[in-house]
Amino acid sequence: MGQFLLLLALAFGGGTVVLKSIRVINQGDEALVESLGSYKKKLGPGLNMINPFFDNIVYKQTIREKVLDIPPQQCITRDNVSITVDAVVYWRIVDMEKAYYKVENLQSAMVNLVLTQIRSEMGQLELDQTFTARTQINEILLRDLDIATDPWGVKVTRVELRDIIPSKAVQESMELQMSAERRKRAAILTSEGDRESAVNSARGKADAQILDAEARQKAIILQAEAEQKALILKAQAERQQQVLKAQAIAESAEIIAQRMQTNPDAHKALEVLFALGYLDMGTTIGKSDSSKVVFMDPRTIPATLEGIRSIVSDIPNGSHSLLENRD
Repeated sequence: MGQFLLLLALAFGGGTVVLKSIRVINQGDEALVESLGSYKKKLGPGLNMINPFFDNIVYKQTIREKVLDIPPQQCITRDNVSITVDAVVYWRIVDMEKAYYKVENLQSAMVNLVLTQIRSEMGQLELDQTFTARTQINEILLRDLDIATDPWGVKVTRVELRDIIPSKAVQESMELQMSAERRKRAAILTSEGDRESAVNSARGKADAQILDAEARQKAIILQAEAEQKALILKAQAERQQQVLKAQAIAESAEIIAQRMQTNPDAHKALEVLFALGYLDMGTTIGKSDSSKVVFMDPRTIPATLEGIRSIVSDIPNGSHSLLENRD
């Protein structure tokens, strides 16, 4: 019975030793093992064996990326303006031995380092630059922090400034400045709108006057062209009428000349025909629009009319019929 209890105790103790020598590390984590106070090895993810009597896990941490929240702090810009700045830092451990043995309280050391770097960068900028150059500030902080934390086995992957808040007095001054700037822009836009409206109105009036003048000019030109065409048509009609009359007189004279060969009295009809042509010429000259001067002896007018009357009264019946046919 005593041997059985001894074996049972040995088995229990052996099981306990085996259990203590087995260490399971989760994926994404690493652990550091010391043996008798000295660094021995690093345990990776999975099942690991250690000496339960001399080995001890002194540091276990994740190697995944972590977020470090930087609390707000007061900074003074180059133009002596007080602002409050906070940030967030993304980082991860790349060397577990350095992260544990090169620095004590790694996270606290990183917070103080980031605060110092932010205060230093803000002191080199003016207030307006802190709002417009945020991307450049983030890049500078990332580069400086990555270099400063490299001896600690840390890789800084990203730095972002979240809020840059000026003091209350500065905020009020900025609001007044922005309000004045907005009023200035509004006044400028209003004046530019009024100017463009006046220019467009003047341009519209000028265009309207030009169009009206062009329309009047076209109307005058069309009217002049119409009058010119009317005069041309009238002159052509009168010329055509004169040509027809001349042709009729010529034809009548030819007929009378033929009749004179057989009838000696036909010359009287020819004289009447010439007299009518003379009178018709005077009538045509009198109807023309141009200035004219017709020289005629008043003493010859009665004699001329009397001669025509006597000639007409002496014309035989054949000649009257001839004249009637001419008319």
